[in-house]
Amino acid sequence: MRAHEAGALHAEGYGGPPLYLPYPTDVMELLPQLWPGTVGRDADGRLTVGGVDVVTLAAEHGTAAYVLDEDDFRSRARDFRDSFGSAFEAVGGADVYYAGKAFLCTAVARWVEEEGLFLDVCTGGELAVARRAGFPGERIGFHGNNKTVAEIRDALSYGVGRIVLDSFHEIDRVVAVATELGVVAPVMVRVTVGVEAHTHEFIATGHEDQKFGFSLAGGAAEEAVRRVLARHDVLDLRGLHSHIGSQIFETGGFELAAHRLVSLHARIADEHGHHCPELDLGGGYGIAYTSQHTPLPPSVLAEEMAGIVERELKAVGDGADPRRPRVSVEPGRAIVGPSTFTLYEVGTVKDVEVGGGTTRTYVSVDGGMSDNARPALYEADYSCTLASRSSSAPPRLSRVVGRHCESGDIVVLDEYLPADLEPGDLIAVPGTGAYCRSLSSQYNHTPRPPVVAVRGGRSRVLVRRETIEDLLALDVAEA
Repeated sequence: MRAHEAGALHAEGYGGPPLYLPYPTDVMELLPQLWPGTVGRDADGRLTVGGVDVVTLAAEHGTAAYVLDEDDFRSRARDFRDSFGSAFEAVGGADVYYAGKAFLCTAVARWVEEEGLFLDVCTGGELAVARRAGFPGERIGFHGNNKTVAEIRDALSYGVGRIVLDSFHEIDRVVAVATELGVVAPVMVRVTVGVEAHTHEFIATGHEDQKFGFSLAGGAAEEAVRRVLARHDVLDLRGLHSHIGSQIFETGGFELAAHRLVSLHARIADEHGHHCPELDLGGGYGIAYTSQHTPLPPSVLAEEMAGIVERELKAVGDGADPRRPRVSVEPGRAIVGPSTFTLYEVGTVKDVEVGGGTTRTYVSVDGGMSDNARPALYEADYSCTLASRSSSAPPRLSRVVGRHCESGDIVVLDEYLPADLEPGDLIAVPGTGAYCRSLSSQYNHTPRPPVVAVRGGRSRVLVRRETIEDLLALDVAEA
């Protein structure tokens, strides 16, 4: 719960729903921008995805469960690949790296390769998943602000296409490991470009006062470039990288970031005679979690980004240079986020007096902050719908909460649900493909839900449900 709302709730009563949530004419309506492409309702009002209804999915796989529409995921991946490939064709070309931190498992890594994307990982664990999937090393980028020596060794041994350097200590580590292995490490320098993205403070990463990258304003980025070029015997400077944040809905921030990054790229060529062949503008493209969000489609995003890069290259005199850098971007949430919804079973429904003659309906489900930490971490808003049947009952403003021992364990802060909602009903929360399973925990010793893929009338488990035995297996009993 937001601090300002908590105060208002206890002192003055609840002031009503947010402005973006009008009273619905049809409480069962599905907003297309929130749901995977194959989602609909059958004649009985049951939500269906990939030709399978959610009642069947719940019976086969239980709840809570992440349900992933495979066709939707693949379609979004192709859309990014084709849109950026086409838009950047005349500006040096573009590569799309799927940001594995959003959600990664062996099957998803294989889908990413099959759809012609590259893969961005940021830990040894994510690299291990890529290796298990047989993902080509040269198509992998390795991120992270504190890579261990072991992780760097694994990455170079596997032949990753680039390691994104994040500190002076990391430059020394990569030099040491590359020397030990007798290889030349392909590297990029992550530049903190000083751009303030319009997003939550915790997911804005382009401003100066944060943990990622080398500051451009403070001169650290240029010093990092000098140190890398000084060790050209074991380091191959592939280019520059920036990432300004997440859940961004317009390209203004990218324009300023590209201006500063391209300017640095030109100075490197002028001062050092080194033409970096790559330029990475990161990701962070937003998705619709509720009706208040209006993300740009990949085709529009790609055209605007290509125009930005072309203008900036021309401004520094590189517009016609055949050595112009190849651009890369890193969508993660924008591909997997809308492709997945979480299916819950309702456990309890109760009305709570909140003052001023107002009541709030609390709907408790069999999940919560252990399978979706984003509302607690980022004050993230979500939507939801009754998924297991039809209803003609009037809409009732409700709050969907989890089963954990935290008052902030909120799944959906405000949503209209049918007034006849009862225990045993299923509800579905869209937009949970990114940073939900990845950020999941075992809080209150709650086993994590499975990830179930659906396609062509069939479902299959990609990541199995944890069990109590899994939890106890980590507990080292005293002798």
